[in-house]
Amino acid sequence: MALAFSCAKRNDDSNAPNRTIKIGYFGDLSGPTFNFGQSAINGVLMAADEINQAGGIGGHRIDVVIEDDKGSAEEAARLTTKLIDNDKVVAIIAGGTSGNSRAAAPKAQSSHTPFISPSGTDPAITQAGDYIFRACFVDTFQGEVMASFAVNTLKAQKAAILFDFNSPYGRGLTSYFRTSFAKLGGKIVSEQSYAQGDADFKGQLSTIRSAEPDVIYIPGYYGDVALIAKQARLIGLTQPLLGGDGWDAPELWQLGGDALNGAYISTHYSVDDPSPAIKTFVDLYRQRYGNLLPDAHAALAYDAARILFAAIASAGSTDGDKVRDALAQTKNFAGVTGVISMDADRNAVKPAVVLKLQDVKFIYQETIQPQAAATSASPSPTGSVKASPY
Repeated sequence: MALAFSCAKRNDDSNAPNRTIKIGYFGDLSGPTFNFGQSAINGVLMAADEINQAGGIGGHRIDVVIEDDKGSAEEAARLTTKLIDNDKVVAIIAGGTSGNSRAAAPKAQSSHTPFISPSGTDPAITQAGDYIFRACFVDTFQGEVMASFAVNTLKAQKAAILFDFNSPYGRGLTSYFRTSFAKLGGKIVSEQSYAQGDADFKGQLSTIRSAEPDVIYIPGYYGDVALIAKQARLIGLTQPLLGGDGWDAPELWQLGGDALNGAYISTHYSVDDPSPAIKTFVDLYRQRYGNLLPDAHAALAYDAARILFAAIASAGSTDGDKVRDALAQTKNFAGVTGVISMDADRNAVKPAVVLKLQDVKFIYQETIQPQAAATSASPSPTGSVKASPY
C-alpha cells in the first residue's frame, strides 16, 4: 500500500504540504438515529488509526473531518458541500440512514468526489452516478431475505406490515418484502403506516390484530420499533416481529426491553460469529470503546473506510477519477461484514445474516447469500448458509 502511493505521489503532491489525506465523514451524531452515526464514526476512526499507526498511505496520515448531520437530509446535503468546497476532502464516508445519503450524493457526483455509504441500503443512492458507492447490500436483497426467512423458516403464510411512510428505507423494504412474500406463496393481510416520531401505534396494531397474521414486518428504525413492540405486546399481539438492519443498535434493548423477545432481523453481520476476522475486530473495538460491542453500523463503516483506503493506495493518488476507478474494481475484499465485491452499479455484493432477539441478545440464526455468490459460499460454523431464491 505504501509503495504504490509513494511512487505515484511524485506527480501528485496535492497533500504534500501537511502530509495528510483528508477524508470527510457525516452522520447523525445528535438526532433521532444518533446511535447509527456514533457507531459509524467509531468504525471509521478505528480503521483510520490502524492505517496511521502502520505509517499511513505512502507516509501520508489519514485525517477524518467529522460533521454531524443531526439526522437531517437537508443538513447532510449542506455538509457534503462544505466538506468538498471548504475542507477540500478527497472522498466522503456517509454514515447513517439512506435518506441522508440520497440527499448528499448528487453534490459528490457533480464534483467528482468519491462517496461511499456504509449502511445506506436504498437502491436509489448509487443511481446518483458513478462516483457513488456503498459497502452494504441493497434493500431489494434485504426484503427478499426476510420474506424467505418468514416463509421457509418460520412457515408463515400470512403477514402484516407496519412501516414509516415518510422514509425511503421503510417504503423500499415494504415494497420488496411484499413482492417477495407473494412470490413465495404468502399473503399480505394488512398494511399499515406511521411517521417517524409518532408515539401511539395502537390503532394500526389493532387493525393488524384483526387480520390475524402469522408474522408482522416492521421495517423501521430502532427508536420507533421499540415503542411499536411494546404496544403490540400490550394489546395481545404475540406473533414474531420481523425487521431489518434499522433495528440493529444497542439502544433498541434499552427502549424496547422484553417486548422484543422472539423478534427476528436481517442485518450485515453477527458479533458472535467465531471467525478469526470478526473475533479480532470485536475484541479490538471493545478495547478501544470501553467494552462496547460493535453493531452493524460500526462494522460496515469500518469496512467502508478500509475499502476506501485500499482504493486510494491502489490508485496511487488522491485524484477523484483515479480513486473512483479503483473503488469500482474492488473484488473479493475481505471485510468484517463478509467478502465484498462491487457490482456494475457500485453496490456491494455480499451476504445477509438473520438474528433472533432474545434476552438482550442478538442470536445468530443463518446466513443468506445472494444468488450470484451462493455457489462459492462456505457454511458458517454457527448456523446454516442459504441462497436467496431471487
